[in-house]
Amino acid sequence: MNGNGETGTKAGDRGAPGALRGHWLLAARVTWLAVAVLVLGVFVAGEFLYMEELRTTMCGEDAQICVRDGFLTPGNVRELENLGLSVGFYAAFDAAINGVFVAAWLGVGALIFWRRSDDWMALLVALFLVTYGPMSFGPVAPAFLAEEYPALWWPISGLQFLGQACLALFFCLFPSGRFVPRWSRWLALAYLASLAPLTFFPGSPLDWVSRFELSGGVAIAPFWGGFLAAQVYRYRRTSGTVERQQTRWVVFGITAALGGFAGLIALDIIFPLPDASSITFSLFAFWAAAYGFLLLIPLSIGFAVLRSRLFDVDVVINRTLAYGALTVSLVLVYLGGVAATQTVFRFLTGQEQQLQLAVVASTLVIAALFNPLRKRIQDFIDRRFYRKKYDAAKTLEAFSVKLCDETDLDSLSTEMVSVVRETMQPEYVSLWLREPEGEVRR
Repeated sequence: MNGNGETGTKAGDRGAPGALRGHWLLAARVTWLAVAVLVLGVFVAGEFLYMEELRTTMCGEDAQICVRDGFLTPGNVRELENLGLSVGFYAAFDAAINGVFVAAWLGVGALIFWRRSDDWMALLVALFLVTYGPMSFGPVAPAFLAEEYPALWWPISGLQFLGQACLALFFCLFPSGRFVPRWSRWLALAYLASLAPLTFFPGSPLDWVSRFELSGGVAIAPFWGGFLAAQVYRYRRTSGTVERQQTRWVVFGITAALGGFAGLIALDIIFPLPDASSITFSLFAFWAAAYGFLLLIPLSIGFAVLRSRLFDVDVVINRTLAYGALTVSLVLVYLGGVAATQTVFRFLTGQEQQLQLAVVASTLVIAALFNPLRKRIQDFIDRRFYRKKYDAAKTLEAFSVKLCDETDLDSLSTEMVSVVRETMQPEYVSLWLREPEGEVRR
């Protein structure tokens, strides 16, 4: 399914799935709108209730887990006051980042619905975005609302189950709208049948994960392994050019989001706070950055569905790999340089504190290393992951040098044809040169 609602497939594939029409289209649109409004209402009500609880509920001084749940201890309140902040700011910040997160998922889903609601595959993607992100993936407001008002537990659990179901169907159907390979439909049905008792009857005899004392992540891992295998099979065997570009954009968004989030976790492990439950400006920055990375998922999905002419994501991936590796390398060099310079200064001067000199020296080293290191990393990535394009670039570079020195027109023509054949690999190459008298020579 490309941005025009068409499917780019290889020869031999079946036609694109039929568009929704008539009563089916009306029913699908009404259902989507009802679900979206219900999700928005649940989030808004849950978030207001949760924000009010953050402002008024206080945990005991020794309840360290409260910070993970969002509630504050008296010590946390004092830490906020030391930063010049209030409990109200803390609650507002939490509501703001949750609001931006949910707005992105709902906004992208609504945009797809507005532009492609007559395409049932696009409608499924839009339904996945408005149910999975706000209900299952991000904020705790829906679960908190269900705990406070047990009568709402069933509808909220139903929306969460719908989000999980749409996620599984998204992996099985995107981007063509067909189950490829065919066994993926039975895998999806088995997953939904296994997920239903976990969602609606937790702790009951039907809850097979608790009954057999399994870990939830381990229990569902085989299903997701199968979904990923189905996507790989689809990409390699049946996807056309447009579908592969769509898949690459989605994979890029998910990988960048989870990779960025994992990088933040690694930084937190390497440079932990003195007290894991303490509130500092770095904690606010961590939350904002984590939610920012996760926004790449709905944005990349929306781009893959709506753009009719996708530009090559390989360029984005190439630059991301290069500058990501460069940033990590420079940070490691900087930290190592600061530590090493402090050690050298301490040994030479006998003084313990030489932090400013170490920082200045390390900064100068970073400035000197930036361009050479960037070129080396870019060359390594091009050789390792983009060998074909790297060889083509080298061939063109060598030809441009020869073009400046070569004077024999026949030799230059032969060389040009050879370069075009090597870099572009067309089926047929020919070159026509016009003589000064107006004749044409082949």
